[in-house]
Amino acid sequence: MYRVLLIFCMVAATTVSASEIRRKIANMFMIGFEGEKVTSSSEIVRDICREGLGGVILFDRHPVKRGKAKNIVSPSQLMRLTASLKKCRRNLLIAVDQEGGVVQRLKKSAGFEAGGIPGAAGVARRGKRAAAKYYGAMAHGLEKMGINYNLAPVADLALNPDNAVIVGWGRSYGKTPSIVADFDSIFIRRMHQRGILTSLKHFPGHGSSRGDTHDGFVDVTDQWTREELQPYRKLLRKGLVDSIMVAHLFNRHLDGLYPASLSRKTVEELLRKRMGYDGVVITDDLQMGAIAKRYSLRETIRLAINAGDDILLFGNQLDPKHTVTLRKLVDITLQLVRNGEIPVSRINESNRRIEAMKRRIGIHQTNIHSTIFPTSSAI
Repeated sequence: MYRVLLIFCMVAATTVSASEIRRKIANMFMIGFEGEKVTSSSEIVRDICREGLGGVILFDRHPVKRGKAKNIVSPSQLMRLTASLKKCRRNLLIAVDQEGGVVQRLKKSAGFEAGGIPGAAGVARRGKRAAAKYYGAMAHGLEKMGINYNLAPVADLALNPDNAVIVGWGRSYGKTPSIVADFDSIFIRRMHQRGILTSLKHFPGHGSSRGDTHDGFVDVTDQWTREELQPYRKLLRKGLVDSIMVAHLFNRHLDGLYPASLSRKTVEELLRKRMGYDGVVITDDLQMGAIAKRYSLRETIRLAINAGDDILLFGNQLDPKHTVTLRKLVDITLQLVRNGEIPVSRINESNRRIEAMKRRIGIHQTNIHSTIFPTSSAI
C-alpha cells in the first residue's frame, strides 16, 4: 500500500511539474493573431486562459488583405478587444509599436488620441517641452485603449544617413547619446505616468546599419561603434528601463557566429554582465528575414532563450504562410528543456524578470483560471 501511494505521489508531482513548466514557457511568448474581436472559442483566448500566454501584439494593417485591418479599427472596437483579452488574465501584456511618425498602430485618421504624433526626429526639432506634451497625449490615449506595453522608444543614434529604416524614417532623436537619452527619458516617464511599460530598442544599436533586418541578414561589423551603447547606459543609471528589445544585427566584434538576438555574448555577457542589466530582454520579431531565412524555428527558440532573452516575439505579421501557434512554440521549447538543450533555470529566470517588470508598474498576478467563459458567447 505504501509503495502504491509513493508511486502515485511521484506521478502526481511529475504531472504538476510538467504543467507548471508549460505555463512558464507560455509566459515567455508574445504572439500576434488575426481578429478585430474575440470570443471564448477564439484560439488566442484559449492560449491566454488555458495555456498562460504572456503577451499579445496588436497591428492595424492586415499583412495580406489590403485595406483590411488585422486587430485595430476604431477606439470603441479596440477598447472592447483589449478588455476581452484581459478578462481571464489581468496581467496579460498587450503591446503595440507606437513610436510616432511612420511607426504608430493607433492612427489619428482612425480617431485615436494616441495617434498623430511626429516621429522622433520631428519631436527633437520641436524641443523637450513639446515632447512632454506629445508623449503625455500618446500615453493617455494608449491607457484609454487598454494598452499596457509600448514597444518604444527608439534608442538608436542617427549615425548613418544611408540608413533607411531608422534614420531615413526619422525614428532617431539625434546623433549624440545625451540627446537620445534625454528624449527617451521624457517618453518613458510619460508612459509610466499612465502605467504603461516601455521597451528601448534596438540593442545594441541600429542607427549605423545599412540594411533592414526585416528583409534579411544585416552585418554592422564595419559601421557599429560602442557609442551606440551609451543611451542604454544613461537610461539604466536613471532606473528608467522596463525592458530592452534586442535586434537581429550581426556584429563580428561582439559575436562571430550569431546575430545579437540569438547571441549569448551580446545579451548575457555584454548587456547583463558588463552593463549590469537584470531586467527583461524582448526580441525583435523572430519572423523577420534576418532570422527566419537563416534559422529553423527550433534553432531560433533554443538560441534565443539560451542567449538570455526573456520574451520571444512572433508577430505573425511578416510571413502569413508561416503563422506559428502558441502550442507549437511551447511544444518545441518543452522538448528542448526535456532534452537538456535549455536548462529549466533559464525558464525560471525569465519568468522572474517578467513578473518583476509587471509589478514595477502595479500589474498584479492573478489566477488565470479565475474566469470561466461560456462556450460560444462573445466576450
